[in-house]
Amino acid sequence: MTTDLNTLLTALYVWIDDFLAGRVRAGRRPRLTDPELLTLATAQVLLGVRSEARWLRLVPEALPGAFPYLPGQSGYNKRLRGALPLLKRVIRDLAADTDLWTDPVWLVDSTPVECARSRPAALRSALAGIAGYGWCRSHSRWFWGLRLHLVCTPPGCRSPGRWPTPRSTNARC
Repeated sequence: MTTDLNTLLTALYVWIDDFLAGRVRAGRRPRLTDPELLTLATAQVLLGVRSEARWLRLVPEALPGAFPYLPGQSGYNKRLRGALPLLKRVIRDLAADTDLWTDPVWLVDSTPVECARSRPAALRSALAGIAGYGWCRSHSRWFWGLRLHLVCTPPGCRSPGRWPTPRSTNARC
């Protein structure tokens, strides 16, 4: 996996470096350039490391030789916060440069709709054959009921009037 990650990060570094080619910084040239900083931040996200201090300790073994200079944790944090507008611009232009930008991607989210709390109430419910038990991570508890789904596309959310109506609409909690 390291070889594939190195290839991905090298391609990303080249793209970012070409994208920022005309950008000139005032003052002394930093030891860690902006393309290196953005590539380092991307690698941190791809490998799922949340702690900056831990990430800077892991870089030499996870990506040997990829970054000749690594700042300390406070310097990395300060540079990353200062580069936030640049990072947002790079992410947007990189997304626009991919095929997924025009792809009709659908995002789906759901929330639990609790229909009953006790076992006798669940058995008496008209949803006894439809609803079921599920785990709600946001509330850290089990629930008996249904999930309400929200489907969004890049142009916006789908309105309920554009969806086909279910065959049986008489089920109630």
